[in-house]
Amino acid sequence: MAQVKVYFDHEGNTLTVWFDNPAEEYVAEETGEEIILMKNRDGKVIGFEKLNFTNQSADAVRVAFETVAT
Repeated sequence: MAQVKVYFDHEGNTLTVWFDNPAEEYVAEETGEEIILMKNRDGKVIGFEKLNFTNQSADAVRVAFETVAT
């Protein structure tokens, strides 16, 4: 089963989500919408970072996932 890693940096106001091993990051590409895509050597998106993310609750970040069969 694949793991998704979610990190919230309260001080930096960033939310980072990894779909694959962060060590595989080769390049980061800014989308211009305060989102940075992290890609591996093949150009596959393996994670993203949302800048200026504010969390209303200081205790936890709620995350919901939906999977689609391919």
